[in-house]
Amino acid sequence: MIGRMIITACTALLASSLLLQPGPGLDGWQGLFDGETLEGWTTTGGRYDGKAVWAVEGGAITGREGPGRAGGLIYTETPWSDFEFECQAWVDYPFDSGVFVRMRPDQDGMQFTLDNRPGGEIGALYSAGYFLHNPAGAGLWEQEAWNHVRVRVAGNPMHCEMWINGTKTTDHRLADGTRPLATTGLIGLQVHGGGNAPEGAKAAFKDIRVRPLPAGTGDYWTTDEGGRMALTAAGARAGWESLFNGRDTTGWEAQGDGRGYRARDGMLEFLVEGGSPQLVTTRDFQDFQLRLDFKIARRANSGLFLRARRDGSNPAYSGREVQILDDHNWEADTNSKLKAWQFTGALYGAVAPSQKALRPNGEWNTLCVTLDGPRMVTVLNGRILYDVDTEGLTPEQGAAFAERAATGFIGLQRHAPGGIEGDAYAWFRNLYVRELR
Repeated sequence: MIGRMIITACTALLASSLLLQPGPGLDGWQGLFDGETLEGWTTTGGRYDGKAVWAVEGGAITGREGPGRAGGLIYTETPWSDFEFECQAWVDYPFDSGVFVRMRPDQDGMQFTLDNRPGGEIGALYSAGYFLHNPAGAGLWEQEAWNHVRVRVAGNPMHCEMWINGTKTTDHRLADGTRPLATTGLIGLQVHGGGNAPEGAKAAFKDIRVRPLPAGTGDYWTTDEGGRMALTAAGARAGWESLFNGRDTTGWEAQGDGRGYRARDGMLEFLVEGGSPQLVTTRDFQDFQLRLDFKIARRANSGLFLRARRDGSNPAYSGREVQILDDHNWEADTNSKLKAWQFTGALYGAVAPSQKALRPNGEWNTLCVTLDGPRMVTVLNGRILYDVDTEGLTPEQGAAFAERAATGFIGLQRHAPGGIEGDAYAWFRNLYVRELR
């Protein structure tokens, strides 16, 4: 044990000595800051250029607001795609900063927030709007101290990870179909500006280094010409697993009379004939990210059940249901009026989608849901429909979410319509899940 501790300590000292060295070093790490000059850094080249004042003070790149409380970024001159980045960061309180990745003048990248202000978030993801809120991250930040910050970015859509002082605070893969973000670009450090920071407040960064990741690190699936996806080794390492093998319903059970489903050609088909109300996983899940593709016929009515109980109660209310419905024709065909929380993507009984994102009937849609404790984020075809704390909601129907199951099955609802052409009305494929704990 003593020998191992000595080796570990020597390795740490060697790694520290390489932080200031240009070019590849230990395990591929490359220093980005020489500790004395801003060589290799620029204040232009991204979407958030500004007039913040940057200098080297005490061996750290230090930023302060410019004239008129102006903010701005300082960027690496070299672009990066898939990489790990780390530094020591000091952000005065109250002051707002962040680490930006894949920054370009013509396309959005992503920000890992270091918003050290009352109500600010450490480790949230922001790019012309929040992709991920992270109010708990502030609890890892030490005031009036240097904090170790590490971020990892890979793939497209991006898988974004962040550690503060050795504890992971952010682990989020953007949903499939998310609006296009840059796949390569500069790394930036921020002075936000325009706030109520004390005069002379600063954000400072030292021991800055980067390590490029191998090509394909963030490619979690391959897709064939027919749209069927297969998990890569990288996807498996990231924790993703398939819920449907494309051939049969292994891992699923049909409740009720068991009739109403067919597996073929990589799809789960929901049939008009049959008496089963839902198809459910044989495993239970608690905190996870889920993605699936679906398409529907006219007057289709289905849904995605999450954390539902196995006690025979209504899974829409023992757990959570994300609605899947023919929004385009339902009201006209049934001579009815839908509530806002009955449209596709809604959290049934509680939250309406913020926008309509369902594609025309017969076209494939991609639905991605994150459940992490009480927090629920639903994304349809790359559009964030809501990002809510479910325990803060008052449902119009069903019990309060704090009273619902904390773990349970994932299910697909079957409400077969009548009077349609063909023997199937809904199709599902490419079902993948990644447990978060």
